[in-house]
Amino acid sequence: MDKSSSRAHLPPLTALRSFEAAARSGSFTQAAAVLGVTHGAVSRQVKVLEEWAGVALFDRVGKRVRLTAAGRRFAAHATEALDDLALAGQTLRGTGAVARVLTINALPTFAMRWLLPRLSDFQSRHPAVELRLVTSVDPLGRAKAAGFDIAVRRETGRVPSGYRHAAFLWEKEVPVCSPALIAPAKALSLADLRRFPLLAADTRPGAWDRWFVHAGLEGGVDAAVLRRFDHFYLALQAAVDGLGLVLGPLPLIADEIRTKRLICPIDVPGLLADPYSWFMPEGRSDDPLLADFVDWLARSAAG
Repeated sequence: MDKSSSRAHLPPLTALRSFEAAARSGSFTQAAAVLGVTHGAVSRQVKVLEEWAGVALFDRVGKRVRLTAAGRRFAAHATEALDDLALAGQTLRGTGAVARVLTINALPTFAMRWLLPRLSDFQSRHPAVELRLVTSVDPLGRAKAAGFDIAVRRETGRVPSGYRHAAFLWEKEVPVCSPALIAPAKALSLADLRRFPLLAADTRPGAWDRWFVHAGLEGGVDAAVLRRFDHFYLALQAAVDGLGLVLGPLPLIADEIRTKRLICPIDVPGLLADPYSWFMPEGRSDDPLLADFVDWLARSAAG
């Protein structure tokens, strides 16, 4: 088949943009915010693309969506095609401003609380690079299908093959809460913790159990006092709002501690948690931009 005849099978561009944004973010709602449209508009455009392709691209489970195998395969091509089209548009308009795109796939809470406040520094060093930040809790293999240059995950010791990686940021977890929940002058005993709601996130399973062992508390966590959230940034915000105690990772809550929106009401050494590591697909180590980015991560964490 020649190129002219294959172009007759191009997918609808609006539907393609909606699908790619939803695949990157893992959410129709977040895709809608990025594109400046409604959730319903994204959902309809994805449906248009699925009908055009004759295959489901997302599994819909309640209010959540998840890429199917076909969706994951197509997402990588869609991202690459839209990136190429964007660069072609830059050239056509004569700007030549963007030399390349650097796609960073990072955990949502890390991206919001640590990376974004620092990212302008790296951007100032590379003004011709378009930084694309994608948040995801997907395993690396699934995230790779959607395409990334660098991923940031908490390294748990189970690293899939095919990646270079290195730890760059270590966190200590300490129980923190709003001063509205516990007065700063009132020091708690370990046993007192059981009287307050303990906030936990599905993305950090077993965190309180590990901390109780670390602190020497016997009996484990009483399920009756646990309040669960699907993402850690929600648990942190709930703590700021006075809904309970959360295990706060010190590098990610520095501003809240400094401004006393969060306090540590108990004197127990922090628990050293799994470090944040960068992951780069093998074969990319000679890319000077990626090398500079991982060096910048290490310098930023050390500073």
